[in-house]
This record gives sequence, C-alpha cells and structure tokens, in this order.
Amino acid sequence: MTLRVVECARVTPAADSHSVLNSANSLTIPLTFFDLPWLVLPPVKRVFFYRLTESTREHFHSFILPKLKLSLSLVLRSYLPLTGRIVWDPNEPKPNIIASQNDAVSVTIAESDADFSLLSGYGQRPVSKLHNLLPELPVSDDSATAFSLQITFFPNNGFSIGVTAHHAVLDGKTSSMFVKAWAHLCKQHMEMEENRDVSSLPETLTPSLLDRSLIKDSTGLYEQMIEIVTSLNGRRSLCPPLPAQEPEHDVVLTTLVLSRYDVKRLRERVSMTQSLHLSTFVVAYAYVWTCLVKARGGKGERLVGFLFVGDFRERLDPPLPATYFGNCMFPVGSYHRKAAEFAGEEGFVTAVLTLSELFGTVAGSTRLGVYESDFGWGIPVKVDVVSIDGEKISMAERRNEPGGVEIGVCMKKTDVDIVLAWFNSGLQN
Repeated sequence: MTLRVVECARVTPAADSHSVLNSANSLTIPLTFFDLPWLVLPPVKRVFFYRLTESTREHFHSFILPKLKLSLSLVLRSYLPLTGRIVWDPNEPKPNIIASQNDAVSVTIAESDADFSLLSGYGQRPVSKLHNLLPELPVSDDSATAFSLQITFFPNNGFSIGVTAHHAVLDGKTSSMFVKAWAHLCKQHMEMEENRDVSSLPETLTPSLLDRSLIKDSTGLYEQMIEIVTSLNGRRSLCPPLPAQEPEHDVVLTTLVLSRYDVKRLRERVSMTQSLHLSTFVVAYAYVWTCLVKARGGKGERLVGFLFVGDFRERLDPPLPATYFGNCMFPVGSYHRKAAEFAGEEGFVTAVLTLSELFGTVAGSTRLGVYESDFGWGIPVKVDVVSIDGEKISMAERRNEPGGVEIGVCMKKTDVDIVLAWFNSGLQN
C-alpha cells in the first residue's frame, strides 16, 4: 500500500459575526469529571468510507475536496472547541479546553493505491493499513490537540474520512453529531440555490456549549479523577502513560453482523427464562462477550470482566440537553466474574442478566447513527472504529437494516478465526 500525502491543510472556522471569539481572544472550557477519565488515554480513531467509482483525480481535487473544506469551515463555527487543545498550565490546578482566534483543525489530504473494496469491507482487514488513513494528535505534558482529520482519495474508487479525536474533549455521541453536521452542510451546499444561506444547522445537530458549572460534583469525583490521572504517569502530564504501539502485522479488524432476525432470536432465548425488556445493545453485547470468553478458553476459574459506558445526559438533575458538547459518558462494568459462568450453554443468559442489572437503559453506539453522514454522495459504505484492540469491541447500527448490529473486533488473525467460529455456531444453534 502506497500512501502519498498531497497537502497538510489548516481549516479555520468561517467568519461569524456572532462568534464567541469576537468578544474575547479565546474560549475556555473547563473539563468535568466526565471528561477526566479519558484524559491520558489514546485518542479515538474512526474512518468513514465513501464509494465514488467514477471520480477522477481532477474531479476530486477540483470539486469534491473544495466542498468538503468549505463545509468544514462552516460547521466549525458551531464546533469551536474542536479547533483548540487541552491545556494543563503548570500554574493552574485544573486542565481546560482552550480555543483561540486563528486556531484551526489540521486536515491531511492524501492519495492511496490500496484496495478500497478490501479496506471498506466486512472481512478481515490489516489494521496497519487502516491506521494509514488516520491522522495523529500531537500531545505533550501540558498540551494536547483536540481533533484532526485525514481525507484520503482512492482514484476511481472513492475516498475516506479519518477522524482522530481526543476523548477528553468529546464522547462518541458528540463526535458522531459533528460528522453528521458537517455532512449536512456539505450536502446542503451541493444542492443549494443561488443566494441561499446554507450555514445554519438543525437543532438536533447544533451543539450545546453550556456552562459546565451546571454539572454538579457533590461527591468529590473531580479531585479523585485528578489524583488517578496524575498517579498513572507519576506526575502531572497529558501524555498517555504507555506510548502508542505500532500494530503487529498479523492483527486484523473484522466486522461481525447480527441481523434484526438474529437479535430477535437471541432476545427470545433470554425471554424464555427471564421476563426482561432487553435493548438491542444489551443482547448484542452479551452475545459477543460470551463468544470472546469462549474463544479465549483457559481455566473456568479465571476472572473475567466487561466494561461499557452509559450516557448520563438525561440522568442528571437537571438533565443536560441531548446535544450537550463534551463527555457525559461514564464507565460501567462488572468485574471478578469467573469464565465458567459464561462458557456453558447458559453463558449468554448470564451475560444478559449481568448487563441488565448494571444499567437499565444504555445509549450505546448502536444509536449513534454513524451511517447517516451523507455529504452529498450517498451514505458511507462502511464505518469502522480502528482504535480498538485485544478484547475491546465497537458497535454500530447495521448500515442497511434497521434493528441490525455491526460489531468490530480487532485482534490477531488466529484469535479472530476462533471468535468467528463461536459467533457463527451460536447463531446456527
């Protein structure tokens, strides 16, 4: 695979007479205890693939790319924090997000001769090649870039948009809302009539940059999180405690698929023994988790645990807007369970019951609508979270089937093959 970088651009927010930066030199947003758990973790990396089989190099660079840049500039007026960075000043006790005038989002423009159909497919794909489609986020002890993009053109096949986001700045819900907002303005611009204003966003895609003081910390969570973050590095630093590792050559990403019918049958398997209202997220997560435990094998006494995040926007008092910009997810998990509990025929039911008890309603990634991002050339042919490894998984709604689920799994090829065997055999039975 050959990747050629064509341009390293900086896209600034379009001029706006109502911008908060017009009345001050910078916008400062304090981090909350919802943001802090992600402060020193690696960034989240997601790639969107769009097929354009008749797009020549000239057409892409003279027509498509300018539309993407212009709409990005327009949408950044509403998403100003993405142009900034996290700053932890040595003289300040707490880190903040700071966006200043003339700050910009870094956009790498590249071309690739890789197999577009392979990389945008559902089968096993080398993770190293997917990472080539994603930009890096500069980080130091006292400063971390919030957000960056890479647009990669595959001649006569299509293009990809790689998104790398610092998780302490925004969660999956906010990140997905931004991409949909960007796509909305781009598509509007494609279809606009002369003199029509296309710079406005619908309420559902307009982020709420509300006063962070509305998030009350009555139990001292903020200070506890600061202590944990500091202890991970042994000092106050925004750098991840472990340096990023290059993915091994035999590590692959594959996408498991549950149809709406599969989810229905799995739900019925539980409802035969328990009377529960089961979300698609819980059913899908429980099933894949049991497959991972079985694939690992080993002694039944070994300890296992699982972790996910719950959306607290509606659970606070007062509740936050659905479009709140930032993190409002908090880790929820179950630990110190024995592998044997999930390995038998009733392992799936056990996993479902455990998840149900942890959190009644989970706004998981099956509800983020990642396939709704149409820039004017159709919805993505594939969306992948690349920043997963080991026994982490990603989840999204199925592209072409309401009620279906796509599950991303990233690990060594030999391990993926075993997971696939358990996954498929369980559905057949």
